[in-house]
Amino acid sequence: MTHRFYSKTKKEQSRILIWILLLALFVIILSCWLAWVSQFYFFGIIVILGVLTLVAPFIDVPSMKKSGKLRYHSLLMLSEKPKDGVIKIHGGTLFDYVFVIDKKMNGNQRRTFIIQQYVEGLLNLINNTDMGSTTKLQGTSYIINKRTAQRVGFEVVPTDYIQKFIFTYNYLNVLVTYSIAKGRLSFPKINRTITFEANLKDIGQKKDFLVTLNKKLKSETGF
Repeated sequence: MTHRFYSKTKKEQSRILIWILLLALFVIILSCWLAWVSQFYFFGIIVILGVLTLVAPFIDVPSMKKSGKLRYHSLLMLSEKPKDGVIKIHGGTLFDYVFVIDKKMNGNQRRTFIIQQYVEGLLNLINNTDMGSTTKLQGTSYIINKRTAQRVGFEVVPTDYIQKFIFTYNYLNVLVTYSIAKGRLSFPKINRTITFEANLKDIGQKKDFLVTLNKKLKSETGF
């Protein structure tokens, strides 16, 4: 399985992004016109904010990857540049889910595939990072649950209010991403969002387990 966006030529990638921006602009203009005609201006504001949260990852992720601010470790696991001894890891964005997840997958296959990509990403991360460092990994997710995080070596810690606000503000984006992950319309519960962290060396000590788990999950997806 490949990332269908990055497998395209630069010209094709640019064409896709232009169409996305044009569609977003059309929806924004239409919503502004409807808000003006109905004098229900709040509707226009809500639609504009919603469109911006949906479009943002399609612009931000490719540009941040190009600049080196984001790095892919698997199709659905990314990390930011280390800062103050912490590497922030992220599951795939809406952009990645659209261009990676096979529409033929059912809900269970999608969830298994997403977790498998987390595990594969962790393996690639520890294989390409200095394990003698005291670097800490930290991530926040509404898809990975507490049990899964602990199983691969993370400790679950309280989610700060800033992260909760970000998830709440981007709820439409989160809703669409979560629904793609489930294979049906699903409403994520922000209060179930978890933050997990671990020392990179501790994750490295579970490498053999992660290798075995990765093979098992790959066989279960059927893709």
